[in-house]
Amino acid sequence: MAYQPPVRDHVFLLEDVLKIDQYAELPAFADASLDVVKAIIEEAGKFTGEVLAPLNSVGDKQGCTWHPDNTVTTPDGFKEAYKLLCEGGWTGLGSDPAYGGQGLPHVVNLSFSEMSSSANMAFSMYPGLAHGAYSAIHTGGTDEQKQAYLPKMVTGEWTGTMNLTEPHCGTDLGLLRTKAVPQADGSYRITGQKIWISAGEHDMAGNIIHLVLARIEGAPAGVKGISLFIVPKYLLNAEGEIGERNEGVKCAGLEEKMGIHGNATCVMAYDEAKGFLIGEENAGLRIMFVMMNEARIGVGLQGVAQAEAAYQAAAEFAKDRLQGRSLTGPKNANGPADPIIVHPDVRRMLLDSKAMIEAGRAFLFWTALQGDLAHGHPDEAVRQKGADYMGLLTPVLKGYLTDKGFKVCVDSMQVFGGSGFTEHFPASQYLRDCRIALIYEGTNGVQALDLVGRKLAANGGRAVMSFFAEIDAYIEANSGDAAMKPYLDGLASVKAQLQDGTMWLMQNGLANPDNAGAASTDYMHLFGITGLAYMWAQIAKACLAKGDADPFYSNKLVVGRYFVERIIPEGAAHLAKLKTGSATLMQLPAEAF
Repeated sequence: MAYQPPVRDHVFLLEDVLKIDQYAELPAFADASLDVVKAIIEEAGKFTGEVLAPLNSVGDKQGCTWHPDNTVTTPDGFKEAYKLLCEGGWTGLGSDPAYGGQGLPHVVNLSFSEMSSSANMAFSMYPGLAHGAYSAIHTGGTDEQKQAYLPKMVTGEWTGTMNLTEPHCGTDLGLLRTKAVPQADGSYRITGQKIWISAGEHDMAGNIIHLVLARIEGAPAGVKGISLFIVPKYLLNAEGEIGERNEGVKCAGLEEKMGIHGNATCVMAYDEAKGFLIGEENAGLRIMFVMMNEARIGVGLQGVAQAEAAYQAAAEFAKDRLQGRSLTGPKNANGPADPIIVHPDVRRMLLDSKAMIEAGRAFLFWTALQGDLAHGHPDEAVRQKGADYMGLLTPVLKGYLTDKGFKVCVDSMQVFGGSGFTEHFPASQYLRDCRIALIYEGTNGVQALDLVGRKLAANGGRAVMSFFAEIDAYIEANSGDAAMKPYLDGLASVKAQLQDGTMWLMQNGLANPDNAGAASTDYMHLFGITGLAYMWAQIAKACLAKGDADPFYSNKLVVGRYFVERIIPEGAAHLAKLKTGSATLMQLPAEAF
């Protein structure tokens, strides 16, 4: 039941659905011809399938080990795999060539990231967090800071972290107490405790560059008084190389977690550690959000990635496990029973999973492409739309895809039956690893609130109105194709429901904010279904253009029809629930719970 990287699916999306070759004139795509991209994806499949996947169970069973000298060792094989990761140049795929990166489009980097996370979620978090820290420094750092830290973060010689959460505050960062005291040399002394810091300490890289949110003495209360600091594990000497230990930085322990055991989730203690301000005082949250938004898309990807691995295992098991007979007569007449793949309810769970995974991956890739266009397209209108979509859709990708990704992992365990509840099969690990994705980088409830409370109203609703207009234009442009009718009809129906829900929020959310809060999760799921319906329409169009000779394409059309018939109807239920408002939800007194 080894994970098999879905190389052909990734190539199909990039080549036939997104048609990335049409962007060859853009800087990021200049060196990303289809031949190059295909070669990268092929090699990514080999590396993740052959190097990372075999270590997934090892990391789960061994976990990380904290030592009294405040160091941490990773599971057997992780250090060697990380060395191969760096040597292969995988850590710099999407990074700026000015600092040694390959400068490839984010959508191509996302392909590798998904395979890496499917193969070994805990391992993939080390380079994933490092790239987020790279992005924050790249966005907000001085030229000196960029030159000092980014080249070795690009090569993977150094990794990075994000330090937000404290024992008394997680989502509400305005409550943080970590303090920063200015020093005569321009540095700061950082004191405080941070918890749940992924990759906070480990033995795979020469230095760890911590990005720490703290409050400078005398700063305003709340989020307006938060600054961001680089606090390296090792300080740099005059030549920019690793110098003396930053003695005030220590890993005080590891969290005992439900899953992702192979990743070191640390309690970080800062006791007058030396730090360096990034950007302006009291503007740290804005820069950190660069990292957080990137991380949120990455977490949405984790939902799809764990779903893919869990689905593969469940589908293989369902084809091999003999149990009972088909309701329409034996399908394995020479055997004692039929494989459970013949049973409609098993197929329901597998098709629910497959329909979500394939369109969820497309939605991630499509949105990442919008980000690439936002950064590199010469047309200002295209750049604006790309940036609008990234802002609007990030909470949807994070919240909806992790909710559904976890559901796939639950259904995978159900397909395995009692076997799935044991540690002899992989279903348990996928379920346990995936569960954190619904929580970290802002819980899914927070993502839903962000969507309805901020993203919808941004710029007068420009992003969501553009999204609606794009779908309308797509339906109109393809309405003459009879073979597309089922997919277009399904898309039109759920888009109309989303538009109805949006109008309801605009009319009822402002008058009573609890209405918006009560509707937010159902609205986010309705938005997610709409996004996936749009992706299935695009996938169907690409498959129809290929003809029916190859079952790779004809099978996708069947899965797309299943999505239209069995999943799109869920949109009506979400709309009905969100329109009930908050009255009953908020009526019960707290003591009655």
